[in-house]
Amino acid sequence: MNNFIVRKSQWVLSVLLVSGISMPTNAALQDRGNGMLYDTVLNVTWLQDANYAKTSGYDVDGLMSLTEAKNWTENLVFGGATNWRLAGNSPINGIDFVFSDDFYSGVADQGYNVVSPNAELSYMFYVNLGLHGLYNTNGTQRSDNGVFGNGNLFELDEGGNVVGGADMGLVKNLQNREYWLKTNEGPAFNWIFNVYSGYQGILSNENQLYAWAVHDGDVAAVPIPAAGYLFGSVIFGFWHTRRTASQSRTVC
Repeated sequence: MNNFIVRKSQWVLSVLLVSGISMPTNAALQDRGNGMLYDTVLNVTWLQDANYAKTSGYDVDGLMSLTEAKNWTENLVFGGATNWRLAGNSPINGIDFVFSDDFYSGVADQGYNVVSPNAELSYMFYVNLGLHGLYNTNGTQRSDNGVFGNGNLFELDEGGNVVGGADMGLVKNLQNREYWLKTNEGPAFNWIFNVYSGYQGILSNENQLYAWAVHDGDVAAVPIPAAGYLFGSVIFGFWHTRRTASQSRTVC
């Protein structure tokens, strides 16, 4: 009987895993498959490809003005989902954006080392990916900043071609340049995040920058009714198998 229960328990666990019912985990960034990553802290889904505008053929290099970047994300359909957007940022203090002469400690919205979940792309850079900015929190400069981890703005591949991005953990094709953020500072300026320096600040809307599509919530999550039905079916199958086996032993 004990061996029977162990075997069936292992079978139930296998079915749950194969069927996509996720088990508890402490990871902040999870690979949902089909090119999507889910951040359990921010409760947002990121495209795994951080330069999908180029990869998909929408733009020749992925560099776009703010208007072009917004048009791309807002009209994007990926994984069957619409309503994608640019990575967002909101005030660290939850009220107003703070500008300070302290650019380095991460206490102000404009500057380096911002690790607040309110700054989605900065949080991704410093926390999820563990990358480094151009300055330490005390203002001293460091040389291991950016996606290459050596302070280089770009590198050359074996063929001598310029490489401006890299795969970082679960993230693919992260460019070592500036990305547009969703929040406008005014009619002519917008918030940006610089992957090379780890700086969050403001630039003119006419600049040509990269865009990373984000979606609120877990796009690839298994719907609760379906998951509940599957779990119930598994438990029923387990009970029925045990009952049948018990009756067989009784008859014998």
